[in-house]
Amino acid sequence: MAIRKKSNKNPPVLSHEFVVQNHADIVSCVAMVFLLGLMFEITAKAAVIFVTLQYNVTIPATEEQSAETVSLYYYGFKDLATIFFYMLVAIIVHAIIQEYVLDKINRKMHFSKTKHSKFNESGQLSVFYFFSCVWGASILVSENYVSDPTSLWKDYPHTLIPFQMKFFYISQLAYWFHAFPELYFQKTKKEDIPRQLVYIGLYLFHIAGAYILNLTHLGLVLLVLHYFVEFLFHISRLFYFSDEKYQKGFSVWAVLFVLGRLLTLILSVLTVGFGLARAENQVLDFSTGNFNVLGFRIGVLASICATQAFMMWKFINFQLRRWREHSSSQPPSQKKKFVAAKGKPSKKERENGVNGTVTSNGADSPRSRKDKSS
Repeated sequence: MAIRKKSNKNPPVLSHEFVVQNHADIVSCVAMVFLLGLMFEITAKAAVIFVTLQYNVTIPATEEQSAETVSLYYYGFKDLATIFFYMLVAIIVHAIIQEYVLDKINRKMHFSKTKHSKFNESGQLSVFYFFSCVWGASILVSENYVSDPTSLWKDYPHTLIPFQMKFFYISQLAYWFHAFPELYFQKTKKEDIPRQLVYIGLYLFHIAGAYILNLTHLGLVLLVLHYFVEFLFHISRLFYFSDEKYQKGFSVWAVLFVLGRLLTLILSVLTVGFGLARAENQVLDFSTGNFNVLGFRIGVLASICATQAFMMWKFINFQLRRWREHSSSQPPSQKKKFVAAKGKPSKKERENGVNGTVTSNGADSPRSRKDKSS
């Protein structure tokens, strides 16, 4: 994410610089079109597809289960329209946080170009991770997924999910899709684009996979766990930019990162390898959303294990690079101290120097030269 320089000159309309500077206003106008469409009967049916969640099913109340009717949701192709609308909302929120929070802090702190880019990235992601972690944790508590771990695989396929669950997944997909145009809007450097595309693609692959394969319960738990660890990393990096002596946050993050990868593997193997493997219904059925077959289970576990291995490999390289930098910077400082201490004359040598014996460069003292001349 490069530094955006503001100039007094107005760029030409629809030029590259014009779109970058005013992308939030342009996207706001597009989103307003869909909202205005709700006000007219002719366009209301089309606008509803973009703004509200689709594919709801109303379950009537029963004396045994609930005294109120319950609305549950499943997924379909119309969800792409909803994802597109909330992608526009994510772009607007991104611009608001950038302009009214991060840019003001950057002007006060006077960061370098490298720190400026990393600070903006950590600032945006820390807000998103914190909000998503709190939202996901509230769903886990309200749906009793924490108190009953068997709910991760029990009654699979989880084709019908509550409103909060579906809205959470729609928002997650919308946010990570919005990251693609942000690469253009924020003038991301070419050398940073491949790294950005890799982790954006990994997020979309796993979130969409959990949503489409009806593994929403397991996906929600793993997302909350992962987001919590990532939030600690980015908030620690923000504190580090404000004070480079702050290193404790990274130590805590390093421990929780390894524990998070271990818990992810344990929950995945427990759910897919044991829970779903012992289920009675193990027939591939697209109409009912049942993907509980051997090939499906192997593919899910392989993708999760490969992603965790890739993250651990990146983590180990990151730690080794930090240790090499620390070790390479340590000996020169010690050597400098040693040379300074060695070159410092002792008290006896200083006294001899005052009495005119020998100077530091090995030449005769002024007093000895005077005696020779006389």
